[in-house]
Amino acid sequence: MSSVAFDNRLSSGSGIWFFLIAELILFGLLFIFYLVYRITDAQAFHFAAGELSVFSGTVGAVILLVSSAVLAGSVTAVKQEKKRLALQLLGMTFLLGIIFLVARCLEWRVHIKAQIFPGSPVLALRGPGDLLFYGFYFFITGLHALHVIIGLAVIGFLFRGFSRGKIGSGDYPAYEKGVWYWHLVVLLGILIFPVFYLIT
Repeated sequence: MSSVAFDNRLSSGSGIWFFLIAELILFGLLFIFYLVYRITDAQAFHFAAGELSVFSGTVGAVILLVSSAVLAGSVTAVKQEKKRLALQLLGMTFLLGIIFLVARCLEWRVHIKAQIFPGSPVLALRGPGDLLFYGFYFFITGLHALHVIIGLAVIGFLFRGFSRGKIGSGDYPAYEKGVWYWHLVVLLGILIFPVFYLIT
């Protein structure tokens, strides 16, 4: 695949920005619905949120922030035609994304093991407030995890193209647009952190 084909895939005018804005609107609406229900059943949401691990949430947020900074460095390396450095930074970003997913799965495992998830008999006995909280929690964090997986696929595509010489410094604008998707994923993860873990 030539650099022209790569540019046609990732550099589609303002299309990428409409896509990013649509994603922000989607998650923004989910956060609004969550906060409305939280106000409606404040006590139940308060105690349910207290069961989440602030430490786990903090670790996940830090991992995402570091990955975003590392990936931004790769953009600079590509622009400066430092291929080896760019590949190293892309690889580090990919690894950090995998670590984030593993941490998220371990966090879910704790709740699932304790039978605290939508549809479980234990959670059903705790009332509608707890059901709503964990419904939002698993849906929003699960949707975000899906975005992380897609972001990793984009990073893998960039790594493969750059390592094989199909992407070069001349494709910098398109490369940067591909990177913006990961920055969106990071932003969403940072927003999830205070909404679920800090507002108790």
